[in-house]
Parts: sequence; structure tokens; C-alpha cells
Amino acid sequence: MIKEFRLPDLGEGLTESEILSWKVAVGDTVTLNQVIAEVETAKAVVELPSPFAGVITALHEEPGTIVEVGKPIVSFEVADDGGGSPSGVAPAGVAPAGATNAVAGAAKREPNLVGYGAVVESSGRPVRLARTFTTAVVEPARGSVVEPVKTVPAETQPAETDTAERPRSTPPVRKLAKDLGVELAAVAGTGAGGLITREDVRNFVGGEPSAPVRHLSAVSDSVSAAGPGAQGGREVRTPIRGVRKFTAAAMVASAFTAPHATEFLTVDVTPTMDLLAKLKTSRAFSGYKLTPLTLVAKAVLIALRRNPSLNSRWEEASQEIVQFNYVNLGIAAATPRGLTVPNIKDADTLSLLELSEALTGLTEIARAGKTAPADLSGGTISITNIGVFGIDAGTPILNPGEAAILAMGAVRRMPWEFQDEVALRQVMTLSLSFDHRLVDGEQGSRFLADVGAILAEPGMVLTMV
Repeated sequence: MIKEFRLPDLGEGLTESEILSWKVAVGDTVTLNQVIAEVETAKAVVELPSPFAGVITALHEEPGTIVEVGKPIVSFEVADDGGGSPSGVAPAGVAPAGATNAVAGAAKREPNLVGYGAVVESSGRPVRLARTFTTAVVEPARGSVVEPVKTVPAETQPAETDTAERPRSTPPVRKLAKDLGVELAAVAGTGAGGLITREDVRNFVGGEPSAPVRHLSAVSDSVSAAGPGAQGGREVRTPIRGVRKFTAAAMVASAFTAPHATEFLTVDVTPTMDLLAKLKTSRAFSGYKLTPLTLVAKAVLIALRRNPSLNSRWEEASQEIVQFNYVNLGIAAATPRGLTVPNIKDADTLSLLELSEALTGLTEIARAGKTAPADLSGGTISITNIGVFGIDAGTPILNPGEAAILAMGAVRRMPWEFQDEVALRQVMTLSLSFDHRLVDGEQGSRFLADVGAILAEPGMVLTMV
């Protein structure tokens, strides 16, 4: 029997995801929980496990397409065991064989994948609304040569009626077609079920149009060269989606919601760097990756004990200030897909060795784009290490829902006053941004001073704990 697997809600309330790659092909035999695809949500790249054991009969979406939650993405041929799925219940979003839409909507089904649970009210494909196409004119680039418009005899042109069906495509493809001045109705889709892909649109612009021909205007070479992804073009357009889209929205919301204040402190961290060198040669830390970030993170966790207001959240809806008795320490990580801020749960309970191990694992997973959505939410305070890029200071934007973020700058050898003389010392600048609704200037200053004192003289920890 044929089973459809619909794109699940991955537990973050997201409405769509992008298919990055398929790990299987039509005709492949898969086992239960075998990874069949990688999808990108607004927060992270997630591997999708197979909910069935069987043979792949169809892949409904191509890599690069954005799919709404609840839409079928792959079909399986599975053995009919008389009870549907191995657990005896139908997969979420898939109506039992022969069931009507009313029955499917009313049936109570248990999810077979974490976060996969929305009951689909209709088992059929969504009905597409009628759309009438109107002719538009593409303005040629200044100085370009415009070729005569290609026409087709009236008897070969498809009749344009008010009931013309909207061409099957995805939002990014429609945006690309709009940018290039291409009418999608003129493009023949080569994707599954006649779906129009990016390559179909680009081939239409760069080569001979596919029948039926209804090219609105011949596009000159100069326009074609400027298209997305064109080699040597003057512009490159990249759709805003996935992690980049989510980060942009979050940063805008934070910048225009929380009143930011930023303070700076330059510290002689020579004793901390000496301690770091000793720890690296210590047998206890053999095999562990220790960096300045490790010790700065530990200093932040210790300073928070004396300054708990920086480990809190402002809740506008309930008009409450929530102070956390735990620390989920966020670490800003630059990844090929954009900035992410995964956090270490209950970081305040970890030893320095455990913190080092957690930081190493967190950054490696983040840079590989494998961070789980759960690790990107629930942070209480964050650190961003701009020093790795050779930057001394900045004004970091708060991670939404957090009261503070600390930016650590580069460690530089500089002339510095030391024991009444000028000497070359290792110096770092710390930048602290905080939500002024939650943190007063005095509280922010005391916290920053505590972090600086620990880094200037690690032995100060004994006076703080």
C-alpha cells in the first residue's frame, strides 16, 4: 500500500521549510528512522527520518523548494500489515485508507515523529484558485538592443480564459521569474508533476523558450547576464530565507523593542592568558580545546551570581520580569547559512573542563549546520567573540528574550601601565549591551567590572564565590 509522508512541524511553530537535499531516490528501499532528507527551517538544518520501512515511490518536491508544513513530500510503498503503521495508528497528517475527510479530521492519531502532529483536514491536493494572466512589458536596459517579439499563430496559442490554472511553482521561483520579466505560463516545467524550477526559468531566459511560447518581451544579453547566479553579472540576487531571514527579523525586533545600552571596558588579561597556557599543558585538560572564550565564559557565569538582573527576561504580554535561576549560555556562531546563537543548557552547573567540552561541541555542530532547533531557543544571556576577526570592540544587539550580551574583542599586545611602569601587556576590550528596562547602568557596570576583575586577576574568583 502507498503511504504519504507530509512535511512535519518540527516543534518550533514554523510554517514552512526548504528541502536542501534528498538522501534517497525513487526505487530505494529504506528502513524505519533512516535519514531521507535534509531540510532547513528558519533556525537550523534538520535531518528528517523515515516514518516507514518500504520503497520510495515518489519524491514530490525538488531540492531548493520551500514547502509548507503538512504538504506531501515523499511517498512510500509499504507492506500492508492490516493495521497501517507498525504502531497500529496512521501517521499524523495521513488519513486511513478509504476514510473521508470528515473522518480523517476527527480521528485522533498519535504522531510518529517528534513535532509531527497537525491533523490535515483534507486528504486531497489543495484546490488552486483561478487566475487570469495579463500582458506586461519589460523595459529594456538603456543602450540594449531589443529583438522583435516572437509570436505564435493564433491557433497554436493556448486560450487565455478566466479559468486558466496558475502554473505550478514555488515562491522563490515566482520571485525569480518576476525579477527576470518572465511569464511563468510560458515556461514548461520539468519538475515532478510539471513543477517549474529555477533552472526552467533561467533556461527560458538564456535559451530558446519552451512551447507554448508567450514570452512577453525578448530579453537582451545584458539583462540575462545580470540574472541571479549569472557568471560575470553586475548583480547577484539571493533569496532571503531560512536562517538569514529568521536572524534578520529577530535582530530588527530586538533593536526596536529593547532599549539598548552599551558599555566598554579595556582589561589587562595577561594573567588570564598565562593561566590559559598553563592549563593547556595540564594533564587534566589533555585532549580538550581551551581558548580565551572558555575563560571569558566562566568569568561571565561567576559574575552572574553577583548580578542576577542580567540573567532575566522582560515579558511584555504579562508585564512581568522573569529572573532565571539557571543560565543557558548562548554563544554566537558564524555559519555558512548565517548567524546562529545556540546555547549551553545549565552552563552555570558545569566545571571549567565540562564547559570547555560543551563549547567545542556546540561550535562544531553549529558550523556544520546541524544544530537542533531546541538548542537555539531558551537562552538567557549570550557571548559573541568578535576578537577572532581581529575586532577590538562593538555594540552587539541583544538576542531576543535576553537581558544582556557580552562581546569579547581581540587580545593584543599593547603598551600598558603595569606596576608603575609602561610594559607590553596582553589587553582585551569587553563590550556589554543590555536591556535598559531590565538592567540599570549601575547593575550593568558592576557586572562588567566583575568580569574584568576576574580576567585581570583570576585569583579574584576566590572572593566572589
